Amino acid sequence: MTKPINSYADLLEEKARLKLLLSAQKELVRQDITQLKLELAPVKTAISVVGKVFTKDNRSWLLTTAADAAIEVLLKKIILSKSGWITKLVLPFFMKNFSSHIIADNKDKIVSKLFSWIGKKNANGKMPVAEPEKENLYEEEED
Repeated sequence: MTKPINSYADLLEEKARLKLLLSAQKELVRQDITQLKLELAPVKTAISVVGKVFTKDNRSWLLTTAADAAIEVLLKKIILSKSGWITKLVLPFFMKNFSSHIIADNKDKIVSKLFSWIGKKNANGKMPVAEPEKENLYEEEED
């Protein structure tokens, strides 16, 4: 306990001491919260991955549908063809959900890669480069 307050000066001193104590405790709480965030970062990442496995992202419907069909054929019909019905039901479900999030996050890269495969190519197998039109420096002379 502090000394008793007998004058206005003592009151101001106590007020200043309490403000300093409050600011020190606020800083300590901020440091504790920062430390907790750092310690819980792996848990947050794990929860995010689990959430992606159990939910489906429908932002890019066309790409997701194509990936679902590929997973259905490749995983269910070929890889898991001799496994049990529970495995055939559960594993493709999780793969479709997780792949939908990956596709939604990388949609621009996937679309540009698809168009680069589909685009016109010249004899060398490379995309043609559009050259800027050259200006005619010499005017044609009339006879």
